[in-house]
Amino acid sequence: MRLRIYVILLLIITAAFISGCNCASARTELPPASGAPGGIIGHGGIAGPGGMMGSGGMMFPGTNEQAGTARITMDKAVEIVNDYLRSHKDPDLQATEILEFTNNFYVAFREKTSGVYAFEALIDPYSGSMYSEPGPNMMWNAKYGMMTGMMWGNLTPSVPMTVTPETAKKNAQIYLDSYLSGVVAGDAERFYGYYTLEVLKDNRIYGMLSVNGYTGQIWYHFWHGPFLGKRLLE
Repeated sequence: MRLRIYVILLLIITAAFISGCNCASARTELPPASGAPGGIIGHGGIAGPGGMMGSGGMMFPGTNEQAGTARITMDKAVEIVNDYLRSHKDPDLQATEILEFTNNFYVAFREKTSGVYAFEALIDPYSGSMYSEPGPNMMWNAKYGMMTGMMWGNLTPSVPMTVTPETAKKNAQIYLDSYLSGVVAGDAERFYGYYTLEVLKDNRIYGMLSVNGYTGQIWYHFWHGPFLGKRLLE
């Protein structure tokens, strides 16, 4: 019964996007430090450049860019992240890095004790709002994501992933070779249920993708835009 309810909910939300709703309105707040689920955006399939979910696709957020509106700075993005960590008061949670893209700032959060990455967040570069990243972060994250084992093949955090970091990187490279020229997959960073990797070109970040830790499915992060800069927070 619970699965049926989630399926119906997903269909309703998808229909709302198709009818022309503003994607920004579908953003959800970040999960609390305790790992409560976020919202539903995207789905757990394989997507590539020119595939079913391209840049600016209906199921991924854009930005709140307006004429004459100034972008926030990297320093402001760091301040937003630190405010979030202070407000949740979880000593085991830390932000490791912020990547700036044209469409958003990307933030990776990690558990200190386990060393496993907890979840991924985006910051709107104009409004400064921070929200859960769509895609794998919501659909494949077995601890902090929306589905938490009920849909898209996710398992509980206690079940070891069958795909190793080495295999994830290898498969990511095979995927990239099929779609993009001259790019290489970076190291696979472990999250609960999946890995996220930087995509590099000429030793510079070009984009990002994720690999499901149980099925090996690959999901390219279309929503970032060109890379602008990086700030390490550790």
